[in-house]
Amino acid sequence: MSKPPKPKQSAPKPSKEPKLEHSEFAGEFEDEGITVLVDIFREAGTNGDWTLEVISQTEVVTTWEEDFETDQAAWEEFLATAERDGLKSFLEEGDDEPSVH
Repeated sequence: MSKPPKPKQSAPKPSKEPKLEHSEFAGEFEDEGITVLVDIFREAGTNGDWTLEVISQTEVVTTWEEDFETDQAAWEEFLATAERDGLKSFLEEGDDEPSVH
């Protein structure tokens, strides 16, 4: 009687997604009863520019077209936009495309 073949064990496939480094400014932000998630990130292990995204409670994602040299600059841009347009501006979903600033 022969033994069944052993299943081949393969190494886990490397993720195609780059690992991200999140800024200390990233996190939840609440104003006037509206909470959004501010995500400021860049590829881990680099000195690259920072990307700014805001995600609403209803999962509307707003992404800035330009990147920022520092996470502080991205945070300040978020604060300026929130003050100028209000957090309600991040709740509005246009077409099926994510909102871009």
